[in-house]
Amino acid sequence: MTLIKSISGIRGTIGGQPGDNLTPLDLVKFTTAFAAFIRKRSGKSNPCIIVGRDARISGSMVNKVVCGTLMASGIDVTDIGLSTTPTVEVAVPGLKADGGIILTASHNPAQWNALKLLNEKGEFISSAEGEKILELAESEAFDYSEVKQLGNYVKDDSWIDKHIEMVLQLPLVDVQSIRKAGYRIVIDAVNSTGGIAIPKLLKALGVAEVFELYCTPDGNFPHNPEPLPAHLTAISEMVVQQKAHLGFVVDPDVDRLAIVDENGEMFGEEYTLVAVADYVLKHNPGTTVSNLSSSRALRDVSVLYGQQYFASAVGEVNVVEMMKAKNAVIGGEGNGGIIYPDLHYGRDSLVGIALFLSHLAKKALSCSKLRATYPSYQMTKNKIQLNKQMDVDNLLHQVAETYKNEEVNKTDGVKIDFENGWVHLRKSNTEPIIRIYSEAADEQEANRLASKVMTIIGKLTAKS
Repeated sequence: MTLIKSISGIRGTIGGQPGDNLTPLDLVKFTTAFAAFIRKRSGKSNPCIIVGRDARISGSMVNKVVCGTLMASGIDVTDIGLSTTPTVEVAVPGLKADGGIILTASHNPAQWNALKLLNEKGEFISSAEGEKILELAESEAFDYSEVKQLGNYVKDDSWIDKHIEMVLQLPLVDVQSIRKAGYRIVIDAVNSTGGIAIPKLLKALGVAEVFELYCTPDGNFPHNPEPLPAHLTAISEMVVQQKAHLGFVVDPDVDRLAIVDENGEMFGEEYTLVAVADYVLKHNPGTTVSNLSSSRALRDVSVLYGQQYFASAVGEVNVVEMMKAKNAVIGGEGNGGIIYPDLHYGRDSLVGIALFLSHLAKKALSCSKLRATYPSYQMTKNKIQLNKQMDVDNLLHQVAETYKNEEVNKTDGVKIDFENGWVHLRKSNTEPIIRIYSEAADEQEANRLASKVMTIIGKLTAKS
């Protein structure tokens, strides 16, 4: 079964049986439920929803089904076409719409697609709202509009350009310094919509030369689309061959940003946010936020500026919620997701690139030398398979009790902060496993901390 219904949307593999995979029937049912939710929320007879998509192969088909279903539900549709997740997020309030749908499975392989749901602010819907939509979809408690109440459809391809202009207008984006630096930059857009947006952005920022790798938005992903080091050998080689200053890598919907330095080495996804936060805090001191599984380096940089750092539960919605509560000036996730509230509350690779290049140009350092200015940590990821009958919540409670003399955070699973690193344990929502993330100054120490906690778990499960 590869159809996953969650509070944030619906995703699955294309084809197969309804209810098991992402089929047209599933698309219709879930889209109709969202339309009913938006009509009730807005109080309008013909509310407006913005639809945009990444370039994956199934995108055109999914787009036609979703847009037609919205119109049948009395929704006025503005289709902004091939786009990015952050572009849809800024288009929703920009057009004073009542909601948005992004057709993307993010970093998932080509056979996947998904509907991501936005409210009228262009932000992901809350958990409670997601539950209501799921209930509507399951009960099928909705009606379609009669012929005179059908929604209208308009196409608007201008929003990537508008998004770029919004980025350029930000006070901390220093186009003059970037142009003066004469950067030569390689971009890997995994043949999705980053291939439209990022070269345009770089040229608008005054980058001297842009080398495009996999920038044809046809959805034929040339490698696994998740921007991890193992998948990025081609751009690493191209940066060195072209004697480029650095390379940027984005995922298919352009909300995650990875960086390759001038030597073809990974800057580190965790450090995308760290570097951007360093620049923002220097010019606009304030609170920072990331999730519990993100690097301690952001906390360290925040402390250097005399500012507070807070950790939220994992998930963009949770990061945004805490950013608002703490009035954070910068935040995001360690997967290369930059959230800069001066533009909007959503992960945005375009604003991440603009702020990073402004920082790099003002520092007048190479990419590798900038990276060397930050605390160096290594992260490891493990998992433990459990018996299906195991009470995982009780097990995590026992682990927390075992380490009660350390700094323990139970916001999302259990995170144990030691003097020399941390371990974060989270239960999977889809299978009987505990995911274990650990971080320390070197990989050996990170593994030691993880092994220490995993041994405790082994003893506790043996007792039960």
